[in-house]
Amino acid sequence: MKLARRVALITGAGSGIGRATALLFAEEGAKIVVADIDGKAAGQTVELIEKRGGAATSVEADVTKASGAARMISAAVETYGALDILLNNAGWPMLPTPVVDLDEALWDKIMAVNVKGIFLGAKYAIPVMKKQGKGVIINMASIAGKFARAGSSAYNTSKAAAIMLTKVLALEGAPEIRVNCISPGVADTPMLPRLGVGTNDFVAQIPLRRLVQPTDVAHAALYLASDDSSMSTGISLDVAGGRGL
Repeated sequence: MKLARRVALITGAGSGIGRATALLFAEEGAKIVVADIDGKAAGQTVELIEKRGGAATSVEADVTKASGAARMISAAVETYGALDILLNNAGWPMLPTPVVDLDEALWDKIMAVNVKGIFLGAKYAIPVMKKQGKGVIINMASIAGKFARAGSSAYNTSKAAAIMLTKVLALEGAPEIRVNCISPGVADTPMLPRLGVGTNDFVAQIPLRRLVQPTDVAHAALYLASDDSSMSTGISLDVAGGRGL
């Protein structure tokens, strides 16, 4: 197993990509800390892992608050004695909205979850990993962070920031900690209907002619979390079916 005896903390793991990754990491031997602002959903992910014979615990945490970030990192160390992998997966979408019509509160919400959440997760995880002498941080960016799309100013900007923050963290974390990000395309998750665009419209823009599945991203995360990527840091791994080429 690729993650045997490792402890992985995954934010936004109550559904979608986060849940799929938690299940895969558990199958690969990791002990999972399922973090989500929805405590009930986090508990359901834990139940799924345990039914499959894995080990997991849940923590209800708001990644946009320092107290929430500190609590989830502490939960990993207190429960399992270490933190080997942090996947900053929690995210917030937006409907297509021109800048002139974009509400300031929504801009702030997207930046808080998609960027500040990564900053706070790293802020509290890095000291633990540095002390251990090893660790991996994976941030969830998006293909939207590389290619502009009208009506998506806040989301595109937040994901571009996530990619750059990943590079900065990779420099600050080295040599003990590897930091990379994943840039998915449009994914078939509960978040999809909140994008306000028909599925067929998205598929038509994807050369491989299908939506990204949560398991596609989970397997990319497994690669970045495992020793298979031991010489990779500061990269953005696209999982988008060719969208944006």
